[in-house]
Amino acid sequence: MRTLGFAALALGGAFFAAVPTAGVGAATCTKNLAGTIRGARSADQLVTVEAARYGTTYATLRLWQRDADGCWEPAAGPWTARVGRNGIADRRREGDGTTPTGLYTIGPVMYGVAANPGVRYRYRRVVCGDWWVEDPRSPAYNTFQHVRCGAPTPFRTKPPALWQDRVAYRHFAVVEYNMRPIVPGRGSGIFLHVAKNGPTVGCISLPRRELTTTLRWLRPASRPLIAIGTRSTFRRL
Repeated sequence: MRTLGFAALALGGAFFAAVPTAGVGAATCTKNLAGTIRGARSADQLVTVEAARYGTTYATLRLWQRDADGCWEPAAGPWTARVGRNGIADRRREGDGTTPTGLYTIGPVMYGVAANPGVRYRYRRVVCGDWWVEDPRSPAYNTFQHVRCGAPTPFRTKPPALWQDRVAYRHFAVVEYNMRPIVPGRGSGIFLHVAKNGPTVGCISLPRRELTTTLRWLRPASRPLIAIGTRSTFRRL
């Protein structure tokens, strides 16, 4: 929220307070969680996933929108999200059950077993043979790949495949963790997906209704970012 100073002008006994005055009450933004994340200056939309501590499997997810004055304003939430079964971590490794802390972009394609729910991103409906590669030895590590349905894969796989989990992967967005560059073993397949009954293996999950609202709200033109961590983590981003 931006505040401006105004001078009151007396004209014929009437006071007019709608004239902005230079140097009086410099523009400021209301202090809030989004405003502590300095690395988000390039974005106009921000998703925050705030955990109370590193070992928890719960987090609070909020949506933020930058207003015309350049200040962050709440857009939706707070909602309860789930994170990795071993909490969050600054240094994630493949299979360690943690969700990576940090500030990340949203992938250019959204996916799902179900039909497009009305997102503004390109959308790919998941079918048999669609995989996210979690094999650190594969040159396709941490990328989406399609293999002919029923054919052997050229990489090691971990069940379930994308098309096999019809709950979690009904709709999902890709959090671009370990993408540029991709480092073998640092972790793969970090998604924002539908919640099941418990923590995730490293993704962020939301109840279906809130997840759908979030995916529809995200706009590529707004250069959205997602911040994951504790309050103190955010101050370092």
